[in-house]
Amino acid sequence: MKQHLQNIWVVALLANVCCALWGSAFPCVKTGYEWLDIHSVCDQILFAGIRFTLAGIQLFVLYGLINHKICRIEKAIFPKVLRLGIVQTFVQYLFFYIGVSHVTGVKGSIINSANSFFMIILAHFLVKGERLNLKKIIGCLLGVAGVIAVNVGGDFSGGMTLTGEGFILCASLAYAMASILAKGLSQGQDPMVITCYNFLLGGSLLLLAGILMGGRIPSFTGKSLLLLFYMGMISAGAFSIWTLLLKYNQVGKVAIFGFMIPVYGCLFSGLFLQETLLKAGNLAALLLVCSGIIIVNYTPKKRGDS
Repeated sequence: MKQHLQNIWVVALLANVCCALWGSAFPCVKTGYEWLDIHSVCDQILFAGIRFTLAGIQLFVLYGLINHKICRIEKAIFPKVLRLGIVQTFVQYLFFYIGVSHVTGVKGSIINSANSFFMIILAHFLVKGERLNLKKIIGCLLGVAGVIAVNVGGDFSGGMTLTGEGFILCASLAYAMASILAKGLSQGQDPMVITCYNFLLGGSLLLLAGILMGGRIPSFTGKSLLLLFYMGMISAGAFSIWTLLLKYNQVGKVAIFGFMIPVYGCLFSGLFLQETLLKAGNLAALLLVCSGIIIVNYTPKKRGDS
């Protein structure tokens, strides 16, 4: 499995699946707010808690069906998984859910792609063998250029607010820090088990915070329940795959694909939220992001290789 998961084409395919799932999360969250008439911060936090606790339960059940045994976590790594759950699920989505309510889906997905830049920078200081080099710097610059290009023509109008764009940037930084933690924790461990308890623990903390703050979720309808179930699947599937990729690859080679999230985010927000989609900047962004990905992951064949 390790050899296959280090193949650049497999990495590219699986990373793009993750990015597409995460890109679809932006319109899903905003649609959930509309369908459930969610406006207050405490309701938003409670909604996040329900989503990620459900994602943990989905993974718990899926693990049992696949492995024919209960998903258990070793006592020795429980504190580390709890720390991961606090950073990746509780802190990240505390900021994310509040931030998304103050920006458009397109804009939120664009700003959130900063997590790729943060991951590569943090890995330079915190992960052995993950030093910045010219390829990574150029790839990051192209990714950032793509983020700017995808927004050409508007959507950054109105400036920035702390609880909107500022909170999404905080969520991006929390995600980058959690990815470094996940890479170290995944060595010798099953990524599905780590992700399952990450969500169960972090989601429960979000649930508790939302309840203590007085959060209230109106009665669910059939379509809102289906939406919530899909949102749980987004988290369960994408984070499990991403953690698996980080386990067997350098952070920089995986993180650079994160710049595809705003491309998918813009696509899905345009399709489902009727936000601006068809503009020249989107094609330019795709070309720039793909160029950055190719540069970071390209390894010239050595003489004698067939």
